[in-house]
Amino acid sequence: MQEKGTISIHTENIFPIIKKFLYSDNEIFLRELVSNAVDATQKIKRLATLGQYSGDLGDTTVEVSFDEKKKTITISDRGLGMTAEEIKKYINQVAFSGAEEFVEKFKDAKDANEIIGKFGLGFYSAFMVADKVEINTLSYQEGAQAAKWTCDGSTSFEITEGKRKERGTDVVLHINKDSEEFLDKFKLQGILDKYAKFLPVPIKFGTKTESVEDGEDKEGKKKWKSVEVDNIINTTEPIWTKSPNDLTDEDYLKFYKELYPMSEDPLFWIHLNVDYPFNLTGVLYFPKVKNEFELQRNKIKLFSRQVFITDEVKDIVPEFLMLLHGVIDSPDIPLNVSRSFLQADSNVKKINNYITKKVADKLAELYKKDRKAYEAKWDDIGLFVKYGMISEEKFYEKGKDFALLKNTNGEYFTFDEYQSKIKALQTDKNEQTIMLYATDAEKQDAFIQSANKKDYDVLIMDSPIDSHFIQNLEAKLEKTQLKRVDADVVDKLIQKEDAQANLLTEEQSKEINELFEKAIEDKSYTVEVEGLSPEEMPVTITMEEFMRRMKEMAQTGGGMGFYGSLPDAYKVAINGNHPVVDKILKAKTEKTKLKLAKQAFDLAKLSQGLLTGKDLTSFVQRSVDLL
Repeated sequence: MQEKGTISIHTENIFPIIKKFLYSDNEIFLRELVSNAVDATQKIKRLATLGQYSGDLGDTTVEVSFDEKKKTITISDRGLGMTAEEIKKYINQVAFSGAEEFVEKFKDAKDANEIIGKFGLGFYSAFMVADKVEINTLSYQEGAQAAKWTCDGSTSFEITEGKRKERGTDVVLHINKDSEEFLDKFKLQGILDKYAKFLPVPIKFGTKTESVEDGEDKEGKKKWKSVEVDNIINTTEPIWTKSPNDLTDEDYLKFYKELYPMSEDPLFWIHLNVDYPFNLTGVLYFPKVKNEFELQRNKIKLFSRQVFITDEVKDIVPEFLMLLHGVIDSPDIPLNVSRSFLQADSNVKKINNYITKKVADKLAELYKKDRKAYEAKWDDIGLFVKYGMISEEKFYEKGKDFALLKNTNGEYFTFDEYQSKIKALQTDKNEQTIMLYATDAEKQDAFIQSANKKDYDVLIMDSPIDSHFIQNLEAKLEKTQLKRVDADVVDKLIQKEDAQANLLTEEQSKEINELFEKAIEDKSYTVEVEGLSPEEMPVTITMEEFMRRMKEMAQTGGGMGFYGSLPDAYKVAINGNHPVVDKILKAKTEKTKLKLAKQAFDLAKLSQGLLTGKDLTSFVQRSVDLL
């Protein structure tokens, strides 16, 4: 047997383009070749199950080896093998796929489709790292003759009689000069760990040293000895391939640690398992979400029939679920020749919707089952739930029943519960229900206490996306506004019909206004004299709600960049009914009046954390003088 020829090229599968351009990452050659070996192994097992192969299956481990001196990497399997005719068909005629014919031949066999991978284009990724590739193969068919195929990366090939004695295939890559980095044990181990860690057939890569028991010493203590064992790099039955009924919490936690060795335990998880209208399995974990949520992304790994594809899953997983960790495995996700980039199609959209629904259902179940336990987790999952409600309308509709609002007393409420709680007291003269919130309870304590004196409730909104979440709530909740507790004096935040009158005359108000403007000497502060309760502070500094919210959204990438570049602007509310203001008016000299006004203003700045540097030093000195 000897034949030379040219590989059949179809315009959509031009060999040089496959070789040079269609693969974005050259290390995936190993993924493709090992996947092909696994497919061939699963096919022979399937044939044996169907009674189409009666020979001894023997050891079906796939082996990866390399020879640094010969500059070769070899992938060996004991799968189906090929005849010379099959090589011509499956390897030379790039447009055909061995898998498609296999499906056709055994289409009546139950679940045959589950074990088919495409043997075809993926094979040519070998030429990204090799300048010559050999296939040594022997088909499982009775009386088959061993065959050897050689190709140097051009469209020319040669088929000769082979020497292989056992069923299966060896693919030998003669590594080119530019790719000699792959002739390294640690490099290959790393690639196998990445792509083949959960393949359904054992993958052997060399050996490793293990300690085993070796009897006991004279004192009865256990002795150990070192032995060389096969280095099997994969777990053939990862938990997502099993039924949730067969798994314990310990199994899920152990798998999580296998995926993310350095992470804290997850809060809970969802086992995905659907076979209609698409195939999808997987486990998604809810991590303890830190406020730096950008750092948490790209922790979901995408597999296709247990072959790792990518951790860039943004087309499949809804944007807000990118904070989750875990594994999704679906043969129905369309992939291009490199299996590295997802193409949007109807299946991807259906999968996206399914995952959103499953997550919402799980959260609703946890909330109903044990509300106290759910509340205890809220600080960790609240960011994620809010993100979902902002970005997905369907998730908002479900989420409004299990999303919680937390107040400064550490109490939790659903949206409906909270509106019922505050409606009577916190409805203003325009019949708007006003929700007050704080972003930093420590810094805004004076304002919170001021609100509490009137029996108003204050929410905590301190996550990075709360400025966006607040906008979302106002758009969804009827006749409801959210105002930061330090956006104005409390009587202005929730204006009632019986507003407090300013006891100062028009002339006195004008004098106080001019005094404070002179004492402040800063155009970013606008002074207003108002009639407030004598129990309120004499001077209150606030930033108007709309402007501050826009600036905050600009900081978190909310498309409000223009506002982010504007200078800070504050309002200075002078309480015309406070004894200190009366004292300033009655001071004997202009100098004393200015000194007292400056002192009252600096006290307000101090309470807001705005007093720093020279201004703080001057304030301390002035306080000493006044004492």
